[in-house]
Amino acid sequence: PPPLLHPQMAGRSLPLATAVIALAACAAAFVAPKADNAIFFENFQSKSNPLKQWVKTQHSMYSNDFEVTAEYSLDEEDKTLVLARAARHYGMFAPAKTGSLEGKDFVVQYEFKLAKGQECGGGYLKLVLEPFDTPKSFANSVPYSIMFGPDKCGDSKKVHFIFQHRNPISKQLVEHHLKDPPQFPTDELTHLYTLYVQANGNFALYIDQEEETSGSLLADFVPPVNPDKVIDDPNDEKPDDWVDDAKIYDPEAKKPADWDEDAPKEIVDEDAVIPEGWLVDEPAEIPDPDAAIPEEWDAEEDGEWEAPLVPNPKCDEVGCGEWAAPVKPNPAYKGKWKPPMIDNPAYKGPWAPAKIDNPNFFETDHVEILPIAGVGLELWTMSEGVSFDNILMTHDIGSARALGLQVWKPKFDAEKEANELKLKEEAAKRQAEDEDLNYEDDEEDIFGDMGAAPEEDDGEKEEL
Repeated sequence: PPPLLHPQMAGRSLPLATAVIALAACAAAFVAPKADNAIFFENFQSKSNPLKQWVKTQHSMYSNDFEVTAEYSLDEEDKTLVLARAARHYGMFAPAKTGSLEGKDFVVQYEFKLAKGQECGGGYLKLVLEPFDTPKSFANSVPYSIMFGPDKCGDSKKVHFIFQHRNPISKQLVEHHLKDPPQFPTDELTHLYTLYVQANGNFALYIDQEEETSGSLLADFVPPVNPDKVIDDPNDEKPDDWVDDAKIYDPEAKKPADWDEDAPKEIVDEDAVIPEGWLVDEPAEIPDPDAAIPEEWDAEEDGEWEAPLVPNPKCDEVGCGEWAAPVKPNPAYKGKWKPPMIDNPAYKGPWAPAKIDNPNFFETDHVEILPIAGVGLELWTMSEGVSFDNILMTHDIGSARALGLQVWKPKFDAEKEANELKLKEEAAKRQAEDEDLNYEDDEEDIFGDMGAAPEEDDGEKEEL
């Protein structure tokens, strides 16, 4: 038998077992991928210890139910890192120092799959800022150089690209978020995410080797790297007597004497008459004449059987039962009285703090990515079956693209074809079920009509 179909896939995720086996049988024997010129590469294929590069955090908030498995792969040899349980925090760190990235291109790339969909959760990497030498203390508070990857909750599903830059005046780290992050696919296929930051400060973001967005670290992030030269004075406070209400109720106005606040909004229409043909003595509901006592009904145990009530068809044309006159808008209704609004004579306009020179202002025409200490997975997910594979850091976009073509592309194509075949089989199955149902309905109509035919003589019965 073909060796590449994972045994757990046949009865669970892919009812189209024969098609998937055929796909797997055509595939080449699995070979663990390798990456040239890598700063860091993880394919989770080590037989003795697939997490040998990683250190699980000992922080109490992380459950760390990581699994390395081929459960969600078409190839039983292709293992991936899986977040095995829903509603859990996960934290793990792999040391991989880049050193200074000044004057160097930088690429991070990885495969990500939502094997069971995604309700709410992250699928991003945190590239931790140097220095960081205590992996067991890794947590969400640890500073990072780059945060990159998909994140979904509710209607929001975007690919984060956030980098931190240190203000040279204040020495504080500032997060800078991509202005218009792209959305990402939420199907159950394996997708490839690539971030390419060039030495000149430009970047490009790819999904499945197709560019989704590109731009400049200086121009396309919020807040911008270069801060405002003038800022609001943080010590300035709005005076207690400052009036910023442009309108007020007229203090001189008085409610008119004839204003009735108690008049109802609607009143009974005294001119209405009962419609012709209204059946006053007919009930709105009647026992269902087509209902039959169930075979299992036991009068001694269940009591006297009563047919369920259905709408009275005699009421459909005009109406029936006790008639009541409709209501209409009350011409005398005015509602609760309020004094009119007038211009506020004490109005001073909107208050704003005074402007001062920004003590942390600086200006640069070049941004570089801060040195990275390693790769961190610090995630919350409401879905199980979230998987990562072939995590790569490199300076060479060419080798990253070649790895994607070698490893991700065949995997994606096989999954896509298997999924399309599965959908076709499901559609054919639904069509067959609909045809069977229609046949049964037609058969019932035919024989029902035959049974309801008026009885004539025996000769006509025989002929029928």
